[in-house]
Amino acid sequence: MVSVSKADDLHIFFLPFLAPGHMIPMVDLARIFADRGVKASVVTTTGNIPLIQSTVDLANADPSLRHHIQILPLHLSFSDAGIPQGYENLTAFRDTDVVFRFASATCKLEAPFSQLLHAHRPDCIVADIFYPWASRQAKDLGIPLLLFHGSSLFQTVSSIVLRELKLDEITEETFELPGLPHRIRISLSELPEFVRRPPEFLAWMSECARDSHGMIMNSFYELEREYIDLARRSNYMKYWFVGPVSLHNRHPDEKIARGNMAASVSSDQYLKWLDSKKRRSVLYVCFGSLCRFTAAQLHEIARGLEASGQPFIWVVRHAGEPAEWMPEGFEKRVIGEGKGLIIHGWAPQLLILNHEAVGGFVTHCGWNSCLEAVTAGVPVITWPLFADQFFNEKLLVDVQGIGIAIGATVCSDRAEERVLVKEDRIKKAVNELMGDGKEAEERRRKAKELGVMARKAMEEGGSSYLEMSGLMEDLVCMKLVRLTKQM
Repeated sequence: MVSVSKADDLHIFFLPFLAPGHMIPMVDLARIFADRGVKASVVTTTGNIPLIQSTVDLANADPSLRHHIQILPLHLSFSDAGIPQGYENLTAFRDTDVVFRFASATCKLEAPFSQLLHAHRPDCIVADIFYPWASRQAKDLGIPLLLFHGSSLFQTVSSIVLRELKLDEITEETFELPGLPHRIRISLSELPEFVRRPPEFLAWMSECARDSHGMIMNSFYELEREYIDLARRSNYMKYWFVGPVSLHNRHPDEKIARGNMAASVSSDQYLKWLDSKKRRSVLYVCFGSLCRFTAAQLHEIARGLEASGQPFIWVVRHAGEPAEWMPEGFEKRVIGEGKGLIIHGWAPQLLILNHEAVGGFVTHCGWNSCLEAVTAGVPVITWPLFADQFFNEKLLVDVQGIGIAIGATVCSDRAEERVLVKEDRIKKAVNELMGDGKEAEERRRKAKELGVMARKAMEEGGSSYLEMSGLMEDLVCMKLVRLTKQM
């Protein structure tokens, strides 16, 4: 009889979706498995390897890592699927129609992925939920498939509730979601397109979920306690909550490498600037890797930040020439006088949020950013734009009470379709978040408490640590059963 008693006998393939918000946490997850002794292989296209190579190299340089993470390349010509050369990641796109073509093109990854599977024979696949064809490959090889969902469980539960409602029969613009542990109100305009008019692809994803062994989520029990309990009572599928996975990066230089891609400001510059500011006085402003604004909205953000009088670091991407949106004299009055710092391109968000000078965060509510704010114990101004972001806003503001909603009301990835948020509203939200009033202090207290809980969850004996241990035992037992049947 073959004995399989430890994680060192496991080999797992990790298949992230081709967007930074999906790739970064998947690599972090692979590292957690590798730290437990699993042989972890991250599978991605040749064009995306440079985006994760430095992070993997730094992880592998850690002497405590029990297994080195390897990267396996997928060789594929996206041009055959109508995607231009060099456009292998969602950050390259601006047009929504091209994004949908890109999502369809990722189905072309199945054939080269299958070749790698049969060449390496892993014991398990961890695939992003946007690869529903992965269930077919796992079944073909006779191994378990674990789906990775890079959003909140709150979003998942809310979406299930919404699917059971007849949205076309709702007459009020704003309505309450029934059956949830908290009173959550949402408007029709805040719902993403995939909820209002579910595509066939979503049905395929749901079918894949039912065929999988379960779902790994980058969250932790204490953050979504009531919704985790609700989901587990439903017995819809197995869940493992193993986050926040970004906390597994233990060294400051790792946090720099994760974000320091084509940044306009060096680490030394912004750290020196932050060191010169008072504790909890700086507002960090960042809207993720895919979000875009009109020139008019960027102009209002700049005016609102200046009017607030609060020192800030603002990460600006996809903005065009500064002359198109920057208020006249802004560079001299604000940046030149040291009142604000603008970073064009990428920024090491983890390091910035965890600096003692940072006391608030304006975020688009992408799930990675939400978790990084929570782990840093920093309250937020929520400015959701599209996809799952309006759901994540409800979790931070209405459930956890650590945020102020800016007042965004239209869910769209087209910047011109959104309502313009004016200078006065931005100034008011910043002053409320960074102020000294009772409500501001309560938000800070709750944010700090959540930060402590997040760190404890990842420590030995914490909720996420124990969830990972249970998952590892499950995978080892499944391999033992599989090998026993083969004898």
